[in-house]
Amino acid sequence: MQAKYLKLDITSNVATVTLYRPDKANSLSPEVLVEIESLFGELSNRDDVHVIVLTGGERYFSAGFDLDEIRKLEKVSNENYTALFHRTYRSIMFCSQPVICAVGGAAIAGGFDLTMMCDIRYASERAKFGQREIALSLTPIMDPLWRIIGLGRAKEVALTGRIYDAREAEIMGYVSKVFPEGELLSSVNKIACEMARFDRGCLKESKQLANMILDQGLDEAMRMQEWLFRTYIGSDDNHRRIDDLRALMSKRS
Repeated sequence: MQAKYLKLDITSNVATVTLYRPDKANSLSPEVLVEIESLFGELSNRDDVHVIVLTGGERYFSAGFDLDEIRKLEKVSNENYTALFHRTYRSIMFCSQPVICAVGGAAIAGGFDLTMMCDIRYASERAKFGQREIALSLTPIMDPLWRIIGLGRAKEVALTGRIYDAREAEIMGYVSKVFPEGELLSSVNKIACEMARFDRGCLKESKQLANMILDQGLDEAMRMQEWLFRTYIGSDDNHRRIDDLRALMSKRS
């Protein structure tokens, strides 16, 4: 696809998707949302992509909703715009590959929601996070937020509309790690490339499993995990990777 507001790089089975609307701090206009939905739909079906990194670069992530666009809406005619947002969210959350979010700057309101749809979140020291919908008389997205940080903390984030710095986000478990300013993208790319060496199917099914088990009873979840494990153990790729690991350990000893 030809995108105006996204940049795409595919290297070593890692697709890096960069939001690119710097004059608007990467705010999410309908055109940006359409491009994200379309690109993630395409990437989801690419066998040469094992991991996806979503970022806005070292300076930005996304300031959120394009307020000029929202101001044009009427309550009786907002269905298409609302549906577009949620299709875009779903295109990230249910993308086949693991999606890593690299947050270099402010991730606010709709921008925060995009980070929520990713599987892993890393941030630079200059990153900021805030679910500001309540300040705009809009209802926030609580799920999957509560699954990530717990219901009590999710209520705080949603109902106060407070802006959190990167360290606070790390402490609450929303961000996995904070990197020094200017080192985010190189650090995340290293992690993504290590992940991309793993079997694509195993990555895909492990992500699906993580999304499914929250809605299962413990016994059912354990049975599902046993069945999935059984489909991989003893496979040719499993044997090859064991041999590779043994060879590596032998060199180190």
